[in-house]
Amino acid sequence: MIYNWLKNNLFRLISKQCLLCLSPTNNKHLLCSGCEEDLPENKAHCIICSSPLPATESNKIALVCGHCQKYPPAYNTSQIPHLYAAPLKQLITQLKFHGDLTFASLLSQSFLNSLKPRVNNKPDCIIPVPLHRQRLQERGFNQALELARIIARQLNIPLDYSLCLRSKVTPYQSGLSAKQRKQNLKNAFKVTRPHSYKHVVIFDDVVTTGTTVNELAKQLKLSGVETIEVWAIARTSNKKE
Repeated sequence: MIYNWLKNNLFRLISKQCLLCLSPTNNKHLLCSGCEEDLPENKAHCIICSSPLPATESNKIALVCGHCQKYPPAYNTSQIPHLYAAPLKQLITQLKFHGDLTFASLLSQSFLNSLKPRVNNKPDCIIPVPLHRQRLQERGFNQALELARIIARQLNIPLDYSLCLRSKVTPYQSGLSAKQRKQNLKNAFKVTRPHSYKHVVIFDDVVTTGTTVNELAKQLKLSGVETIEVWAIARTSNKKE
């Protein structure tokens, strides 16, 4: 696996070409300034779930979407700086489905650049959304863990990837309706041991309807966690549940 990765990526790393447009770049994360500016921002969004909202003047103030007002999620807030659209979608696809870990550094740095600074109220740990062991064997890695590992190290926040596990194999979420997603993920997660965490971050690469992170947040709340944030690279515009 390491040999194949080197064979496919060594020349690109040495030549320092932008991962999207292949133009020369001095950015160590291999994304030129033009392509970096093209990454779709999630500007107007719900302060709880980060679901995109219409970009009107009223969205300059903090708003909660109608869905979160009617069905408050188990987590408290979220930080998801980008929209799941081109060209960011291609970057995530290369990482997630083609195993190109070069993109993990780029995507993590993009998230860190957009992260709102905080003086206090630091999370006790970051918990990447777990994969079932069968899916992990098929894919060879957990993209949420690879991204969270870099972010946790940069922010000096503990990373806990063994606290939660995915206890049942679930079909891929893509293509499922919101109702099917909920049924698909019912009782899918477990907290494996007692802990003393009161404030945690759940990390995932992409949030679509929010069902996955919400199901995991429910289990963490039951285990004694009081405050849960959701961090992710990108958010889709699909919030109908």
